[in-house]
Amino acid sequence: MSSNAQCPERLIFAATPRWRPGALLVLFLGGLMGGHPLPAQLLAPASPGSTAPQADIFVVQDDTATAAFAPRWDRVRLMVNCAITNLTHCATMPEAWRSLIATQDVVGIKVFSAPGPNSGTRPAVVAAVIEGLLAAGLPPKQIVVWDRRLTDLRLAGYGTLAQKYGIRLAGSIEAGWDLEVFYDPDSPILGNLVWGDLEFGRKGESVGRKSFVSQLLTRQVNKLINVTPLLNHNAAGVAGNLYSLATGSVDNVIRFESQPESLATAVPEIYGLPVLSDHVVLNITDALICQYEGGERGLLHYSTVLNQLRFSRDPVALDVLSLQELDRQRQFADVPAVKRNLRLYNNAALLQLGVSDLRRIRVERIP
Repeated sequence: MSSNAQCPERLIFAATPRWRPGALLVLFLGGLMGGHPLPAQLLAPASPGSTAPQADIFVVQDDTATAAFAPRWDRVRLMVNCAITNLTHCATMPEAWRSLIATQDVVGIKVFSAPGPNSGTRPAVVAAVIEGLLAAGLPPKQIVVWDRRLTDLRLAGYGTLAQKYGIRLAGSIEAGWDLEVFYDPDSPILGNLVWGDLEFGRKGESVGRKSFVSQLLTRQVNKLINVTPLLNHNAAGVAGNLYSLATGSVDNVIRFESQPESLATAVPEIYGLPVLSDHVVLNITDALICQYEGGERGLLHYSTVLNQLRFSRDPVALDVLSLQELDRQRQFADVPAVKRNLRLYNNAALLQLGVSDLRRIRVERIP
């Protein structure tokens, strides 16, 4: 059955060029949640005649996608199929995935697993992506679900997916760090190296000044799909596409975590490394559940069920929309507001990684 048959109200759009950082089309169309329109100040139109970069986000919502905070895998599968065909303007789900990847690619699906299966990236969403890649003809062994630590993946339930589909799990730490590919900031920040960092235990003036990229990215996978939860992060604002990929791909990251200004510089610059940003073909925000408090811990009593998945080629646009959603949910819950690290996302826009201006983001709801 084609994806159109599963999603009969699929919206049809004119074709757009394949994405490059900062080169998407956008208008901002309004609210994402039924009955909860976005604040009026976000609805201002972009300046007439502006040539600034723009971005598209496709949001699919199914009010039956979860039950008691647990994803319903069959409903999530249909949501993913509808979103990917709309984003790629393809008639069927296999065609849609083949427009993003080739059957000889090795695809790394980056998840955020540390908070566990309830508040981190949910295995049901990743399973639907895996099924789409398999339907497109990608061999199972060329699909790698990965995160910083292999242990976190297993504790979050991804071992079950590996057994079911025959795909691989990988941790960037376990894969080892590439001595030749690294992030070396202009103003090096020295921190305490920990076990697992490449230079841990070494001595010398230059030790601790670089963050080395995992060999998983430099020697194994060549296409990246980001799947991140709608989860607050106390330093970055949201544990989103920029933060998840950047901090999951390199070692020696603790030095940035305690300093918001350093994090705001390091995360976009790491994401912007060609070995990362040049290989990202899709970003997905798992917004089935929005956790607006708690950082990287699973706290469902600080969560709201949205039953949404958000797809875009623009990681920055997805993340700033997540920041707005988190603010809105805190208002609904009457909890204290949080100062957002907006500089991180503005820096990402300056590096042409995507769009940080909400007025230049078009949000398209898929019925």
